[in-house]
Amino acid sequence: MFYDKDFIAAKLRRWDKYMRDYTLPGWDELPVIELYMDQVIALLKRYLDFLPHDEFDEKVVTPSAINNYVRIKIMPAPYKKRYSRVHLAYLIMICTLKQSLPIACVQKMIPVDLSVDELKVIYSEYVRRHNESVLSFIGQVKEQAQHVLDSTDTTENAVSNLVSWAAIMASFSKLLAEKIIKLQNVNIPAEELHEVENVSVPPEISKKRRK
Repeated sequence: MFYDKDFIAAKLRRWDKYMRDYTLPGWDELPVIELYMDQVIALLKRYLDFLPHDEFDEKVVTPSAINNYVRIKIMPAPYKKRYSRVHLAYLIMICTLKQSLPIACVQKMIPVDLSVDELKVIYSEYVRRHNESVLSFIGQVKEQAQHVLDSTDTTENAVSNLVSWAAIMASFSKLLAEKIIKLQNVNIPAEELHEVENVSVPPEISKKRRK
């Protein structure tokens, strides 16, 4: 697959600058007044502008998707078709998490029956972790993209290698999150936990790792 290395490098520098200045809105930055669906869609587009979307459709989420989230009880229902700060907090977390996780996993991460105070704490912590992760990821990308960003570097397949790295990291991150989420509310007896911690690696696998 052919990539224009200079074009990709320019896009990466622009993305780097944009993401360093980007943060999710804090709880107190979310509007206190209640909103209608079209206002919610417009706000989410502004809040989540970093998310990929169809070039012909600038919405990061659609009304039908929001109605479906309510139907499957992943977020509270609106009151008389109006949405509050609570709904926006749920939607921001849902829309960012569903980029890498199935909705079923997202549903387990964010209970729908939270009180406003409980949601405020969870959302605020989520925003903090998200902002920290953005900066951490930018650093990793810069390190992995050095052959792309250096105009004098003649390394072959530099862009393809960067894409492969990003895809592999995404798959492992998704795998880790899903595995841990599946263990939610699972109580393992102490003796079984001891057995798990002392599981040995099969000899044939151990030999392959040493090669």
